[in-house]
Amino acid sequence: MLGRIWRAVRYLVVGGATSMLALLALCGLVLLTALCAVFGLGLPVVPEAMRFIRRVPDIERRRAARALGVSVPEAYRPLTGSIGRQVHTVLFDPATRRDIAWIVLHAFTGVIAAGMAVGLPLATINQALIPTYWYLLPNGAPSGFDYQVTSWRLAMVSLLVAALYGGLTLLLPAAAKRQAQFARWLLKPTEGVLLQDRVAELTATRAAALDAHGAELRRIERDLHDGTQARIAAVIMQLGIAEQLRDRDTGAAFDLVRKAQDTAVSALAELRDVVRSIYPPVLSDRGLDGAVTALAARCPIPCELDLAQVGRRPAAVEAAAYFIIAEALTNVTKHSGAGQVSIGLDAAEDRLLITVDDDGRGGADEALGSGLVGIRRRVDALDGSTVLTSPVGGPTTLRVELPCGS
Repeated sequence: MLGRIWRAVRYLVVGGATSMLALLALCGLVLLTALCAVFGLGLPVVPEAMRFIRRVPDIERRRAARALGVSVPEAYRPLTGSIGRQVHTVLFDPATRRDIAWIVLHAFTGVIAAGMAVGLPLATINQALIPTYWYLLPNGAPSGFDYQVTSWRLAMVSLLVAALYGGLTLLLPAAAKRQAQFARWLLKPTEGVLLQDRVAELTATRAAALDAHGAELRRIERDLHDGTQARIAAVIMQLGIAEQLRDRDTGAAFDLVRKAQDTAVSALAELRDVVRSIYPPVLSDRGLDGAVTALAARCPIPCELDLAQVGRRPAAVEAAAYFIIAEALTNVTKHSGAGQVSIGLDAAEDRLLITVDDDGRGGADEALGSGLVGIRRRVDALDGSTVLTSPVGGPTTLRVELPCGS
């Protein structure tokens, strides 16, 4: 119980600090509104001001999420385009109205709750201790109800007051929970907003998947046209010339047949490479675990494997996982300067978890390419998630989650 009370006191006291921040944000909103309405000078700074003010509700979202054990997502519309477009987005974004409502209410209630969180426990302790020291003071001990304790009868009354304060102190965990629930209720996006965001996310994911699919088809067509097709055409030409030379120059005809055979072997090898790039046969033969082990064996950097028994997964998921790990190892080999790589493969419910860690120089950036964009596109095509952590100086961690539901 004492631990719950202490956590509640701490939460409410920090809420008092965020209440002061909310009051400052409210003053800033009033000043900004005055500049816009009276002088018309504040419109250009509205987007940047709102970006700054939104940090206060963001703090409360994180606090409420930790206290309640549930996420409190933010769903702000992106502030892009011209100043006028950004101002319009701010003014008509439902998240802005929710933020302002929370700021107004929390600015005045958070401080009161923090005062009660500090005052009630201290008052309880003081009232409970009055019977132990009132007689040592010349004029008695002051009580919380504006009377002096000058007798044992009044000292006993102070114990009753301590019990009252103690009962109110026991309600602090409930008060902290209500404050967190109120913040979550007011600051979380509505179902309609979440649905709109999900539709926009799926639209972007579908577009990325179509782009990735188109790029993959163009790559396969290019490989077949520039490689396999050209070599097969060369075989046909060499065999045709050999047929013409068969009666006149048998030796030259045999040389052309051997060259045609070598060319056909090369064409077959290239064709196999193209097939492997579509769906590696090792996945069918050995499963994802065995395929990843084979990738690690071919990597020039020592690899440490932590592969759980994930079982068979949908073919598209296994192929995506294989190519993601292959591309990640290629990036590590070419760019990281690492001496050790760790590959993790695990399954959680209906998701496949992939982690690739290296002890290299770090600083990986998707904007610079290095195959990271291709990895993210593969993941987005399956509605998965990608998290890249690569501070300058290392280490680098790539974490991918792929859904495996039917």
